[in-house]
Amino acid sequence: MIQTGDAKTSQTGLIEHFQDLPDPRVNRTKDHDLMDILVIAICTLLCAGESFNDMEDFGQAKQDWFKTFLRWTQSLRQAVNQEIVALDGKALRRALRRKGRLKYMVSAWAEDNGLVLGQLKVADKSNQITALPELLRVLELAGCIVTVDAMGCQKNIAKVIQEAAADYVLALKGNQEVVHEEVKSFLDAAVAERAARPRRPSWAAATLAVWETVEKDHGRIEIHRY
Repeated sequence: MIQTGDAKTSQTGLIEHFQDLPDPRVNRTKDHDLMDILVIAICTLLCAGESFNDMEDFGQAKQDWFKTFLRWTQSLRQAVNQEIVALDGKALRRALRRKGRLKYMVSAWAEDNGLVLGQLKVADKSNQITALPELLRVLELAGCIVTVDAMGCQKNIAKVIQEAAADYVLALKGNQEVVHEEVKSFLDAAVAERAARPRRPSWAAATLAVWETVEKDHGRIEIHRY
């Protein structure tokens, strides 16, 4: 019998042992993550299971336990239409490299399901811009909406998301100076024109949706325009 109280550490080691195992399946035929299948199969064998039917029964019977260390993301994501997947990079606390440099991890977070779909450590002498496309290519994102912060606002990242049959929402800030100024000028002109000519606006002004909020907090006024 598997003791579930302290099995999580053992299973984590098992996942790490098989993490580089190539997946021979065609992407369009994948219903479950390969690592999930392997771990469930091994646990079934350890509990005297002998067939695929035993494996299915065991996986369903121990589903709550498996959820504590397996992702189960593929079957869950398929049940959600247009899942929002947020890509983000974080520095690992108390994990300084030599010469005082931090280690970074990029992750993909499924908003509706509340699950981490995947994580990837940023390699030495690399950065998040390089790691994000690598993470995107191993995820099943068809039909999803992928959000990325200003660091990931890159043509290559947008292309990888499109190739995955997903949509993207990219944060555009001053790090993309030229395109940021172009977009800002376009929106400012459209807003000003719609205010000056509400009855005869141009196509850009007529199709522009604008929302503004004004909040007063801690002695200051914040105006947000969308």
